[in-house]
Amino acid sequence: MSLAAASADTGDTAWLLAATALVLLMTPGLALFYGGMVRTKSVLNMLMMSFVSIALVTVVWLAAGFSLTFGEDAAGGLIGGLEHIGMSGLGPDSVQGTVPTLLFATFQLTFAIITAALVSGAVADRAKFGAWLVFVPVWALLVYVPVAHWVWGPGGWILEKLGALDFAGGLPVEIVSGASGLALCLVLGPRMGFKKDSMRPHNLPMVMLGAGLLWFGWFGFNAGSALGANGLAAAAFLNTLAAGCTGLLGWLFVEQKRDGHPTTLGAASGAVAGLVAITPSCGSVSLLGALVVGLTAGAVCSYAVSWKFKLNYDDSLDVVGVHLVGGVIGTLLIGVFAVESMTGGAEGLLYGGGLAQLGKQLLAVVVVAVYAFAVTYGIGKLIDVTMGFRASEEQEQTGLDLTVHAETAYDHGVLGHGAPVSSSVVPHAQKVIPQA
Repeated sequence: MSLAAASADTGDTAWLLAATALVLLMTPGLALFYGGMVRTKSVLNMLMMSFVSIALVTVVWLAAGFSLTFGEDAAGGLIGGLEHIGMSGLGPDSVQGTVPTLLFATFQLTFAIITAALVSGAVADRAKFGAWLVFVPVWALLVYVPVAHWVWGPGGWILEKLGALDFAGGLPVEIVSGASGLALCLVLGPRMGFKKDSMRPHNLPMVMLGAGLLWFGWFGFNAGSALGANGLAAAAFLNTLAAGCTGLLGWLFVEQKRDGHPTTLGAASGAVAGLVAITPSCGSVSLLGALVVGLTAGAVCSYAVSWKFKLNYDDSLDVVGVHLVGGVIGTLLIGVFAVESMTGGAEGLLYGGGLAQLGKQLLAVVVVAVYAFAVTYGIGKLIDVTMGFRASEEQEQTGLDLTVHAETAYDHGVLGHGAPVSSSVVPHAQKVIPQA
């Protein structure tokens, strides 16, 4: 056994293996969460956008993404180097901290995957599948990878120069996906019938199942970010559970006061909002702080999802209202509730740290949000001009499941939205509207 192999801790490695599997499960969970929220005519397309993100991002990450994110800084804190292009120089004996480097790279890959999949919710029901296949790898390299390097990479300017804190991905995952989703839904424009037709979730049990899988996977997402089986992982685990609970309760409280009815969609959305907000802060705040972070996110995000109707942007599945807003809340509240016993140094406003840490968090939020929005908007516009990003009116009206994938989720349109067909798979002889 080599010296490098001997330095890997078996307990930390075992925990990170489990955490990596948990985070990967979040993307199928997200597919169910999103799939239940759309109408029956686009269920399969929504599932496909998440599942194909797994394949596309994996290829990009192994080819160059990991090296550009975690390679030695090559541009003053902006991007990593190419020493590990194609995962070169990394073998089973390579170690990152106390875990194998290949495992660390795979764990980080699962974060990149779900971030791309999250963006799809903003353009549900109307994006060309072919355009999505082009968008995801380009976006991963130009948007996700640089921000991830800023936050987590060696020499990254947010982590090492600015000193802002982000334990598990409030900036590169939540704020990036929310800002990117906003940019993309502006590029594509609103769905046909937006603010006029009923666009209610078609399958709330599927939404609840997806939310449950997301919550389950989130323990790997947050506690796994400790990169070891230790006390910090345990604290992040408990904070994650607590914030998810108070997020759920906060959303339901607002619904009850505002609408008179606590809903299952509200419960699922509130739990996710709390989990989003605790993602950056789970390794920085006490249990009390986690409870407040989750409650704040659940209440605020329940109002934020209605902004799209006032501001006239069609964020189909509330990526902006939940992930952007929740990510901002969780990242900023580090500057209020951070405790030295968790951070090892930095303290928030309520614990004697003054406004310094809050200012660092705010600057990081603004820069990341603006960068992600601007670059995503540019990528989306370029794809729209060259090959078209939006499905045709006929495809959108009929449904993307039938017109793009030649399938329907429900035979005979049993829930009232699917086109009546004799089988779940359209026969080859049957005319299918081609994707424009």
